[in-house]
Amino acid sequence: MERTIGTQLGEKATTVGAIIRKWKKFKMTVNHPRSGAPCKISPRGASMITRKVRDQPRTTRQDLVNELKRAGTTVSKKTISNTLRHGLKSCSARKVPLLKPAHVQARLKFANDHLDDPEEEWEKVMWSDETKIELFGLNSTRRVWRKKDEYNPKNHIPTVKHGGENIILWECFSAKGTGRLHRIEGRMDGAMYREILANNLLPSVRALKMGRGRVFLHDNDPKHTARATKEWLRKKHLKVLEWPSQSPVLNPIENLWRELKVRIAQRQPRNLKDLEKVCMEEWAKIPAAMCANLVKNYRKRMISVIANKGCLRDIQNHVISDNTIFSNIHQVGLSTLNRVLQSN
Repeated sequence: MERTIGTQLGEKATTVGAIIRKWKKFKMTVNHPRSGAPCKISPRGASMITRKVRDQPRTTRQDLVNELKRAGTTVSKKTISNTLRHGLKSCSARKVPLLKPAHVQARLKFANDHLDDPEEEWEKVMWSDETKIELFGLNSTRRVWRKKDEYNPKNHIPTVKHGGENIILWECFSAKGTGRLHRIEGRMDGAMYREILANNLLPSVRALKMGRGRVFLHDNDPKHTARATKEWLRKKHLKVLEWPSQSPVLNPIENLWRELKVRIAQRQPRNLKDLEKVCMEEWAKIPAAMCANLVKNYRKRMISVIANKGCLRDIQNHVISDNTIFSNIHQVGLSTLNRVLQSN
């Protein structure tokens, strides 16, 4: 019978026979799901390596391969990746300022104190900062294992300011657009800083039509907080926003620095003179809408800082979304939650 049916269908008799036997046994002809190759790592081994990378996120795949080999299980790095990809992923460790408990508390205090400030108040702020632009790109990275949107100090690489071929830039911006960009030549002291403010900050304030009630923001570098600098700012009728130390995460100008560095990498400057020229050109091209959007979403940034208990990584190339906020909002506390819900 199998041979007859096979001749009519143009199939081998063995194929027809297998289908008939399958129908008699299972009452179906489709293939059953196959289990595939057995897992080389036992559930206990999978739990062990997952626990390992949670406790020590800088553990490499080769470290885990060696550890399993000592336990009697030989696997490849690809197998390690397949085992860990359910809930964890390998990410580049962020380089962030070294945070002490006092810094974290100051961040939280700033975010809580200004959480309910209206958007119009932030539109009066002139944000400023300095950054290092490297000729040949960013420093090497270190990868860590973490969950999506998990911001924990042990997933970061601590850094200190201004460590090569590079230039140092000062810049300011407001909700109305970017201000002047200035290259810092040599070692900057208090006198040079005040000269930079006179030649770049004041013209930027006028060009962007900041008007009355404007507020200036810079970090707590000793040159910024020197008595002579404070007196200069007072005479120029520039109110200074009190700022928590080691908190670039709170300054939206970091997003613009990131945007500038991406644009520079695409241009591939060949020397420092070319690098400075490219920086000036690309900074002028950053749209005012991007600046306005960063200021508009500033409250969301503070909510995320509170939700992550002050340990949020530096936000460099995105604006925090509503989904991120409300996925973490339970960490903020009932009082803050009520304030957020009432204003949305």
